[in-house]
Amino acid sequence: MVTKEKQAEQTDKWYDIAYPASAYTFPQEALIHRVRFDKDYMNVELTDGRLLSLPLWWIPTLHNAAPEEREKYEISQDRKMIIWDPDKCSINDEVRIDDYLAPRPTNAE
Repeated sequence: MVTKEKQAEQTDKWYDIAYPASAYTFPQEALIHRVRFDKDYMNVELTDGRLLSLPLWWIPTLHNAAPEEREKYEISQDRKMIIWDPDKCSINDEVRIDDYLAPRPTNAE
């Protein structure tokens, strides 16, 4: 039980805010700038400076492909997808960047 005396001792602390919300940068849209691969990840650099690293095992077609085949991608004109054309390589797939940035509903709902 909190007495009136204890309640008087408990006061809210207020701190000065060094920067207003308008000073922060908030991403408006995710657009692909560059794609790089290492042994375990596809690293997608976005035009706003973010770097998204996707484990290759999340994308079986890339995980099971030869490293040189992974490099034969194209970035879509709207800069939202990475596309592998089966006429140009052994991979037939596309990765939509928004699929990896937005939360996905679960089956439990």
